[in-house]
Amino acid sequence: MATSKELRIGLVGYGFMGRTHSNGYKRVNDFFPDLATRPVLKAVCGRSEDKAKAFAGQWQYESVETDWKALIARDDIDAIDICTPNDTHAPIAIAAAQAGKMVLCEKPIARDQAESVPMVDAIETAGVANTVWYNYRRAPAVTLAKKLIDEGRLGKIFHYRANFLQDWTISEDLPQGGAALWRLDAKAAGSGVTGDLLAHCIDTAMWLNGGIDEVSAMTETFIKERVHTATGEKQAVTIDDACLFHCRFGNGSLGLFESTRYARGHKALYTLEINGEKASIKWDLHDINRLQFFDHGDDSLIRGWHDIHVSDGDMPYLDKWWVPGLCLGYEHTFVHQVADFLAAVEAGGPCRPTFRDALETTKVCDAVLKSAAEKSWQTTGVDWQGS
Repeated sequence: MATSKELRIGLVGYGFMGRTHSNGYKRVNDFFPDLATRPVLKAVCGRSEDKAKAFAGQWQYESVETDWKALIARDDIDAIDICTPNDTHAPIAIAAAQAGKMVLCEKPIARDQAESVPMVDAIETAGVANTVWYNYRRAPAVTLAKKLIDEGRLGKIFHYRANFLQDWTISEDLPQGGAALWRLDAKAAGSGVTGDLLAHCIDTAMWLNGGIDEVSAMTETFIKERVHTATGEKQAVTIDDACLFHCRFGNGSLGLFESTRYARGHKALYTLEINGEKASIKWDLHDINRLQFFDHGDDSLIRGWHDIHVSDGDMPYLDKWWVPGLCLGYEHTFVHQVADFLAAVEAGGPCRPTFRDALETTKVCDAVLKSAAEKSWQTTGVDWQGS
C-alpha cells in the first residue's frame, strides 16, 4: 500500500545517534511499504548553526533551528526526536509532550528516576505517542529469542547473564565533558557505564525475562581525575568506569551483569545468555545475525548448541529485507524501531519500550548505583507489566 500520511520529524541533536535515527527514517518506507505513514525530515536542531546546517544538508532535513523551544513551537512538526546528552532529555520531552507532540527519546530516558518520573507523567497526561530507543530489542536474533521464550521453549528460567565491554576511556589523557565526551561527565550523563551500557542490558533482560526485584553491585572509577574540557582544570571523575552486579528477577531466576570501558580489545562486546530447564540461548552483538540455541530435548547423539543464522523470511523482520543467508547490521535495528513506531501510531497502540517502560530500567540503574555506594542489597521498586 502506498504511503499517504506524513509524520513530520523534528530532530534535536546532530551527533552519532542523530545519524542512526535519520537513517531509520529515510529507509523505513523503502523496506516496509505497507506502512501508511511516511516520515518527513522537517527540521534538525542543534546549538551550532553551522554544524546543524551541514547535518541538514547531508541528511536532507528541510530546515534548521538552534533553539529546541522554537522547534517544539512549530506547527509543521508532529514528532520530537531527542538525541541530546542525558541532562537535556527531561526539559525537552516535557515541553514537547505539553505541546502535543509525539516524543521519541534516546536512552536512558534521563539521568535518574527522579528526573524520569515527571517525563512519564507529562507523556501520559498529554496522551502522546512515545518510545525510547532501546534498539537492541530490534535485532532480529534478539526478537527471535523473545519469541522462543514466550513460546515456553526454555521452560522455567534459572539464569540470565549479560555483559557490555568497551575500551575507549583507558587513556589518562582523555578529558571529560564537552560535546564529544559528555558521557564522562556525571553532570551531563548521570552515570557512566551503568546508564550508558548496562541500561541496554537491563532493558533487554526485563523484556526477555521479566522485572528485576533486587540487586547487589560494585562499581569502580579507575582514573580519579581528568581535565574538564570546559575549564581546562583537573576535576574529580564521578562516573563509574566499571560496574558489576548480580540480581534476582521476579520469576525467581538469578542474573549476573558486567560492564566496563576498560576491557582492552573490546569496542562494543554485548553478549547475553539465558539458561532454562529445557533449553538455553546465547547471543553476541559481534555476530548479530546468529542465535545460539541448546535444546536438551534433542536426541543425545546430536544434542549440542545449534547455530541459527537469523535470515530466513519467517524470522522477525526478515521478510522485509533480503533472501535467506544475507545479513543485516546495527543500523537495521533503528529502521525496525521506526517501523514499529509508525505501525503503533497507525494502530493507536504503544510502541515499546514506552517512557514508562524505560522508567523501570532507570529504577534498576539507580538501585545498582545505590547498592555500590552503600555496599548493600537494594530493592528496585520495579513494577514490570511486560513490554
